[in-house]
Amino acid sequence: MTTIDHALLEGYLVRTRWFGGKGRPFRIPQVRVLARLSGAEHGGGHSPEHGAEHGAEHRPDVVVLLVSVEYDDDEGGVELYQVPLSRYDEIDERHSFAYVGPAEIDGRDQHLYDAVHDRDAMALWLHAFVDAEDGEVTDAGGLRFHRLSDSPALDPALRSSPLSGEQSNSSLRFDDTTIMKLFRKVSPGVNPDIEIHETLTRGGSEHIAELYGWVETELDGEVLQLGMLQEFLRTAADGFELATASVRTALAEPELSVAESGGDFSGEAARLGEALAEVHATLRASFPVQRLDRQATAELARAMDARLDRALAAVPEIEPYASGLRRTYAAVAELEGVDVQRVHGDLHLGQTLRTSHGWRIVDFEGEPGRPFQERALPDSPWRDVAGMLRSFDYAPGVVRMAADGQGRDDEDGELRTQRAHEWAVTARGRFLDAYVATLRGEDSAGDDSAGDQEGPPAPTAAERTLLDAYEADKAVYEALYEKRNRPSWLPIPLGALERIRATEDDARDAAVE
Repeated sequence: MTTIDHALLEGYLVRTRWFGGKGRPFRIPQVRVLARLSGAEHGGGHSPEHGAEHGAEHRPDVVVLLVSVEYDDDEGGVELYQVPLSRYDEIDERHSFAYVGPAEIDGRDQHLYDAVHDRDAMALWLHAFVDAEDGEVTDAGGLRFHRLSDSPALDPALRSSPLSGEQSNSSLRFDDTTIMKLFRKVSPGVNPDIEIHETLTRGGSEHIAELYGWVETELDGEVLQLGMLQEFLRTAADGFELATASVRTALAEPELSVAESGGDFSGEAARLGEALAEVHATLRASFPVQRLDRQATAELARAMDARLDRALAAVPEIEPYASGLRRTYAAVAELEGVDVQRVHGDLHLGQTLRTSHGWRIVDFEGEPGRPFQERALPDSPWRDVAGMLRSFDYAPGVVRMAADGQGRDDEDGELRTQRAHEWAVTARGRFLDAYVATLRGEDSAGDDSAGDQEGPPAPTAAERTLLDAYEADKAVYEALYEKRNRPSWLPIPLGALERIRATEDDARDAAVE
């Protein structure tokens, strides 16, 4: 029997990076035990002196909890969190930073620690994956460990190290060989991150980190997927960090053009556009596709309008742009149909990695907060494209905000603003050109639907309508997010809305002429 004070867990949750309910009133109505992993199966002991320094074959026992969180505000709702805890009979000073608190488990008073930060505890996951090699499935304490048959063999002596950058999940690497992501907020059903990575891995995609395996259990007759094991990309650099570094280089000598400064990101943007188009092509070939009718396009436009209404209530700064945004959304309602397929669903530069072998796209979980069933629905690939275009706007915006926040007088401020705009326009243009060119080469060879023009192929009129609407919708979401979380960053999405309005005005003037 496991008896853990719910108040103890509540205090623990609000101290973590990955808990999504910080700042909201909540309570824990239920805690369930999903699994018990025994360190004794690997020569384990319960005392801290039996830790890694005294022999790698001694492991703590681990209990994996499913914690229900119920919110007590107007928004309400219930969320489920996976909480793996390692158990010791005595205080373990090695893991004091990960201490959760005392509890009574199986009739013994024990001390609990966040197992992700306990190398000996994480070895239990590694050993289970090792046992599941060659496409087998291994059961360990109530968890099922799956491996893809073509994934490489793993050394059971690998040592885990948590990664610090993760926000909504917990990731750790096993030396420089593999990386394991443990989902913190979980839902019954197949996780899109696992489903899509498995499909892309089996399809030989070069633009992802290969999936090696995953871990799951069963909850009330439904599968509950808890984590995934992937290729560790040794040479990887975060896409957004690369982009902002490029911007800083471009702004260091603002008298130079972006191309002359050494901060030109257009080549990388083009390669990323090609990679996304190829991933979309693989997804299109691997999952069902469909053509939504005009009724569906009208519903899409209504959903965008509704999100704008909700944002206006919290962000009055959007009001000057509202009428133009509604015209952009109304154009979607006039489309005869929309082609949809499986997509990433939450794409931005922070979901990309640049390696020595090219760009990789990661984290196919989809939009946070939506049920898995909704995230798995086919969507327009132009939503992903719009997300990337907005991210290319954000990179220079963030750099300029950071510089302004330092309070320095900048006699070249206006020129730097122009260069930041130049950086964004160039990167956005090259990304979109490369995406469309790769798309046409894959699906539309000899298609004249984009018109007869010199230079790279452009989106069709219908594609442009969708892209403009998705980008506007994303900017509205960003404005709401920044207003609630980082008010000083609100000018970034407002600047995008101003640009969208100016583009619409120019198009309307051209039509009159």
